[in-house]
Amino acid sequence: MHNDGKVVPLHKATTDQANHSPLARLPVILLQVRDKAAQQLRHGLQELFDNADDTLFEMADRARNDVEQNIFFEAMRDLRLKRKNIERGFLEQFFEAFVALTRHDATHNALSGSLIYEDSAPRTDDMERNVAVETMVGRVLKRDGFALDQLTLRLNALLDNTLDDQHNPLGPAMLCEYFLQAGRNLGVEIKVKLILLKLFERYVLADTEQLYAEANQLLLATGVLPQLKPAPARRVIDRAVVSVHDEEIDDLQPADEGVQEVFSALQALLVQVRGSVAPTLEPSAAAQPITTRDLLRLLSHLQQYVPALAAQDDFDLRNQLEQLLTRVSVRSGKSRVVDGADEDVINLIAMVFDCMLEDRNLPDSLKALIARLQIPMLKVAVLDKSFFSRSSHPARRLLNEIAEAAMGWGDCNGEARDSLYLRIEQVVQRLLSDFVDDPAIFSELLADFLAFTSDERRRSELLEQRLRDAEEGRAKTELARRRVEQALNQALLGKVLPPTVVMFAQNAWSKVLLLTCLKHGDRSAEWQADVQTLEQLIWSVQRHDGAAAGLRLLALVPGLLKSLRDGLTRSAFDPFATSEFFSELEALHVRVLEPSSESAQAEGPELIEVSQQIVLPGAEEGAMALSPVRLGHDDASVRQVDQLRPGSWVVFQEDEEHTLRCKLAAIIEATGKYVFVDRTGMKVLEHSRTGLALEFRRGAARALDDTLLFDRALESVLGNLRRLNRAK
Repeated sequence: MHNDGKVVPLHKATTDQANHSPLARLPVILLQVRDKAAQQLRHGLQELFDNADDTLFEMADRARNDVEQNIFFEAMRDLRLKRKNIERGFLEQFFEAFVALTRHDATHNALSGSLIYEDSAPRTDDMERNVAVETMVGRVLKRDGFALDQLTLRLNALLDNTLDDQHNPLGPAMLCEYFLQAGRNLGVEIKVKLILLKLFERYVLADTEQLYAEANQLLLATGVLPQLKPAPARRVIDRAVVSVHDEEIDDLQPADEGVQEVFSALQALLVQVRGSVAPTLEPSAAAQPITTRDLLRLLSHLQQYVPALAAQDDFDLRNQLEQLLTRVSVRSGKSRVVDGADEDVINLIAMVFDCMLEDRNLPDSLKALIARLQIPMLKVAVLDKSFFSRSSHPARRLLNEIAEAAMGWGDCNGEARDSLYLRIEQVVQRLLSDFVDDPAIFSELLADFLAFTSDERRRSELLEQRLRDAEEGRAKTELARRRVEQALNQALLGKVLPPTVVMFAQNAWSKVLLLTCLKHGDRSAEWQADVQTLEQLIWSVQRHDGAAAGLRLLALVPGLLKSLRDGLTRSAFDPFATSEFFSELEALHVRVLEPSSESAQAEGPELIEVSQQIVLPGAEEGAMALSPVRLGHDDASVRQVDQLRPGSWVVFQEDEEHTLRCKLAAIIEATGKYVFVDRTGMKVLEHSRTGLALEFRRGAARALDDTLLFDRALESVLGNLRRLNRAK
């Protein structure tokens, strides 16, 4: 990074970069994409630094002591001095990433794509920063991953490259790395760096929807993969996620007083359940509390036996501790008990885990693994009381992320365990074997697990999008098929016609109408023309009295034949069958023009009356059967269905022993179809609105609560404790 204070205007930097030979190989449209994005990114960085002073000043104002306050004041000064260098360094990295696209392998010539470790930074600082970046990147991918996928596909198509999203110059991983690289000379502590990262998310990453939309639009306008379906507009609730996560900046400020205040409030509720961990001793023995350090040693001892337990239901943590304390007391000759604050933590964790393990939303096959996390979570809660007050605590987040990832996980046995089960099992085993008293292990495991689930989620989301596109295409085809049926029946029902014409209309011209309806719609001039051709064909093979009818037929036939040939050509109808039909049609027209006599009528073709509705073959196999039951809009089960949104998880009871957990991937408005997928994104089920409501009504389906597992259990336990205190 340059150390001078010279400011390079964006247009000057662009011009200078464009003079280098690698850029000369970049398509002009890609230069436009780069420059358009650079303008937005530069504006976001300016907003970041304009607001950084205020944020850091607020942090300094809330600091607990002079040393901490000085950290924030020094950071403000350092940031003012190096602001221009950081802005310029960011854009230099950004431009260099586009230059790398011209090289043989962009994924190796671009930035490393992984977070840069700082030699002077402690390992725990690196972990904390990496978890923060992983979380930021994950949020962008969850929010705007579809649009980013499309942009990457278009870049690959344009450059004939094998770029992935991680190395896309506009991807969140690369944007974060430009920022980290540009600010590597900042002499600030990790708490300040985390604040700057949150500001980067607020003012730069929050606008990736616009960034990707404009880049895709520029490439689309020049014909790069025009068949890709546009990314859906981000929902209002998705936009609100960014502002919610902005509040996490407050979590970065040390707040021991606030943590203690929350824990004191919890202790007031836990008074009623104290005494749950008490060794069996003589009543006269004087009680002597063990230290927190000794308690952690006892828990570490118990932790070594957890993996060997066959049935987690048989493991009662408080009972196991009582037995250990009794043994310690007998050996020492003193009544050793757990200190009041530590016992409160033990009781609270035990009750929360009891609640989680009774949660119907948690797959039964996962409960044994979750139960094995009880001691590690208890130890971290004893060490750090912010575990209860800070939702972003790495240990708490790890537990919630595991539960969320397994939301769609069905029952499985040892042979059927998939990569997710194995990954969760590895996390549990690592904690049980390696966690003693250093909570940094949770940040490390959280970062690894987020990377794993992010990859899995992206794969499933791509499959879901393909499924939605296919289902919407089938629905459109089904509606067009019904419209063609309607047109055929309007034209044919009640008519007496040669069988050849009826079969032609049903088997050949129906395909022409279907194609026109799909391409132009049933209100288009093309549709009206094809329907008119069918009506003219029917009229032309019927006998009509009067000389005027004959003259009309003679005038009609040339244009009719041309329209029929054009339509059959468009639909790629069999040329041999087309030729055969036109020969038969010519003969029919000749007979119609012959004088109406008994002998001519006797020699005429056999006629049939079209008396039954024409039903065309379905667009798909296994179409949903329409339920004869009708439910009102105010029916409770219908309201349950209407509350479902794409992404909602539902569990279906297949039989007494088996359930199916699946996610609502799409609601096809045209046909009223609800399409469900499994955790991998594969279609497993579909229902009509009424059919799904009936499943809810008979108890064979229920929606799963996708709120955070630990938070939900903690709130339930606190509610029970409040009621218990009021009752006493």
